[in-house]
Amino acid sequence: MRSIRPPFTARRGGSKRRRTSPVLVAVGLTATLALTATACGSGDEKTNAEASATQSSDGKIKIPDSVKDKLKEHGFDLDKWKGGAWKDWDRDDWLREADEFINPIIKDLWDPDRMRDADDPDQDKGVDENDISGDQGVTDATPVPVTARSVQAAYHDSVPEAGKVFFDSPEGTMVCSATVVKDPAHPGKSNMVWTAGHCVHAGKKGGWYRNIAFVPAYNNAGENAAQLQDASKTEIAPYGVWWSDWAQTSDQWIEQGGATGGEGAPYDFAVLHVTPEKGSDGKSLEETVGSALPVEFNAPAVPEVSSITATGYPAAAPYDGQKLFQCTDEPGRLSIVKSDPTMYRIGCTMTGGSSGGGWVAKGADGKPALVSNTSIGPVSSGWLAGPHLGAEAKGVYDSVSEKFAGR
Repeated sequence: MRSIRPPFTARRGGSKRRRTSPVLVAVGLTATLALTATACGSGDEKTNAEASATQSSDGKIKIPDSVKDKLKEHGFDLDKWKGGAWKDWDRDDWLREADEFINPIIKDLWDPDRMRDADDPDQDKGVDENDISGDQGVTDATPVPVTARSVQAAYHDSVPEAGKVFFDSPEGTMVCSATVVKDPAHPGKSNMVWTAGHCVHAGKKGGWYRNIAFVPAYNNAGENAAQLQDASKTEIAPYGVWWSDWAQTSDQWIEQGGATGGEGAPYDFAVLHVTPEKGSDGKSLEETVGSALPVEFNAPAVPEVSSITATGYPAAAPYDGQKLFQCTDEPGRLSIVKSDPTMYRIGCTMTGGSSGGGWVAKGADGKPALVSNTSIGPVSSGWLAGPHLGAEAKGVYDSVSEKFAGR
């Protein structure tokens, strides 16, 4: 994960709310925190999303031929890729377009040490304060910081849908947060995960990140860093490691997303379809963790939403990325560009690593529903902003669901 130090920083709120033009950073820990739009269309029917990896009787992972063919199409040899060729981030070979997503399983790549040490590399990038203007659209006063509270272990007992997304970028191993969401095509048997666009794609100046995997209930026992030094994979990932065999985000994120959010921020969301690293035993992700949240599109705007709870694994100081935290606050509004959707904003001290984590509010049926995800926040923390999920978000969600509807 990273700590981004811009040329000027946003001041934290005091005892009362005030209006300001803060310096923003994408809160996810990505190589370049871009709001990326992943494959928005149905995509090439011969990508690795078309068939899940399987496990042979000797325990080896078998990668579908379609994935091998897709890699070869782009000049990559599967054996060399799994042997380390994925570390080559030559800009000419960095797959970017929607139908180019490739993420073959590399068994045991995400071992306990690699997951625990996924870092927040320093990156001296900031956002020009003119990128966010209180005079554009509707922006409420800066919220008073809300101190993030630790979630009581076992995490699965409180928020079974929450987990961490791990991925590789040119700057190293990175982490974000994510949420298991329902799949309308497979009621009760979802393999879909909601996160931020910048957790899977680098945006307008980059492409797809690699080795993207989801770990539900990461560090379920809530152990500290010292206790995790000798932890087994089962302790760190009690419900397994689930690799993304398809990812999709908004076109706006791919085209406009920048290292610190930028104009892509209102569209900074992504949906993953996942498959278990160990091979399928017939159970879906939802069945494995026992829960999945519905997604509420076009949720009421502020002030009709009285309370939102954000969940995530903050990793930038003063946090270490190993424990799960939450913030609950009455949302306000943040406008980046007047013509784009206004974002939700809440007071919260969570930092980098919490990006992609689910924002939950009371849905139309009175039950908890995902209404947004953590996208951006000021360098000094104090508040977070997340996109209002409208037609574009529903299009991404429906597309992923429909892609796997017949399987």
